[in-house]
Order: sequence, then C-alpha cells, then structure tokens
Amino acid sequence: MKDLIFDEFQNSVDDCLLRHRSILDIMSKLDESQSRVNRSIVKCITSCGCLQIEASKQKAPNDFDTSDFDSFKSCFDTHVKGKLCDNCREVIEKELGNHFFYIASLCNCTNLNIYDVLLKEYKNMVSLGKYTLK
Repeated sequence: MKDLIFDEFQNSVDDCLLRHRSILDIMSKLDESQSRVNRSIVKCITSCGCLQIEASKQKAPNDFDTSDFDSFKSCFDTHVKGKLCDNCREVIEKELGNHFFYIASLCNCTNLNIYDVLLKEYKNMVSLGKYTLK
C-alpha cells in the first residue's frame, strides 16, 4: 500500500511538471527548495521565536559502554528548544512538500523510483542497525 502512495505521488509530480523538465532546471529548483526549507526554519527562530537554538559542543561520556547505544544516543542534543507554532508548522510543511516535489522530479528525470530509493536506504539502516551512525 505504501509503495502505491509513493508511486501515485511520483506520477502526479510527473504530470504536474511541465516547464522545468530539464535536469538542470530540476537541480536548481531542488537547491532553491532546500534553501526555502532552511529559511523557513530560520524564520521560526528569528521572526516568530517559537523555536530557539541553544548550541554547545556535543560531549560523549568518557565511560561510554559500546553495548548501550540507546543511552549513548541520549547524550546528544538537537540544540532545538521550544515547539513549532501552528503557523510555522504550516510554512515548514509547505516548504518540505515543495522539496519532496523536486526530489520526485529528479527521480523521474533519472528513471529512479522514489519508493525503491527509500526502501534501499531503509534496508541499509535496518541491516547495519546502529552501525549506520550518520
């Protein structure tokens, strides 16, 4: 079922994209959409204030037990404080949706199936488990 949703999305993107079908256009639009995602998050912090960034060096414990990755993971922070307000959430969702559109466009242009790409990445993460560590 989930592959149908991805396939339908990718097919819809292909139907909607008319003017910017060149891979060069798609790459530049993908880059632009990523910038808009980043900008929308920055505006949550600098204009709205619903999010704050409190960053410092990530410190791993000296007595780290390599068999306990879950507790090790909890030692690291996202540096994000606060909660998205409804307006900022809506803007970020819109920009991420636009970004997904251009990712699907790039997949279409290169004859890749977006579901297959995600499935391969998922299988890599699952098979490598915590050793994926990106």
